[in-house]
Amino acid sequence: MIDKSYIEGIASQYCATEHPDYYIVEVAVHPGNRIIVELGARGGISIDACVALSKHIEGQLDREAEDFELEVGSAGLTAPFKVLRQYTDAIGEEVEVLRKGGIKEKGVLSDATAEAITLTVVRKVRPEGQKRKIEIEEALPIPMDEVLQTKRILKF
Repeated sequence: MIDKSYIEGIASQYCATEHPDYYIVEVAVHPGNRIIVELGARGGISIDACVALSKHIEGQLDREAEDFELEVGSAGLTAPFKVLRQYTDAIGEEVEVLRKGGIKEKGVLSDATAEAITLTVVRKVRPEGQKRKIEIEEALPIPMDEVLQTKRILKF
């Protein structure tokens, strides 16, 4: 079976030299040597870049020694985030976070570190002595160990 870390090394080196703004989201090697490489970038990934990386990886592997299937693509816009770089690229965008306990939070991602993310959320509160609720913005820090899934919210 083809080694996952070998494929990661080939892809990382290629991205660093040819497309420094691209990064590896995930590399998976499934039974039967089905290799899947997912890339990410703030401005999106071109099909030509995926084809070029696919050809580069194929050039580093020997089909005579071991047969394989290779798929190189972009991490989808609506796919859950997998790496910290996806969070930092999405700062300023509206996201939905599923927390432990099934709690969903929607807001604008304002900060992301390895320890926590911060959402700017709008809450409706009723000030004491008033009849109507008013909207207020607040920063909501969420520790990364509480985050089960984060996705972009797309609006058309």
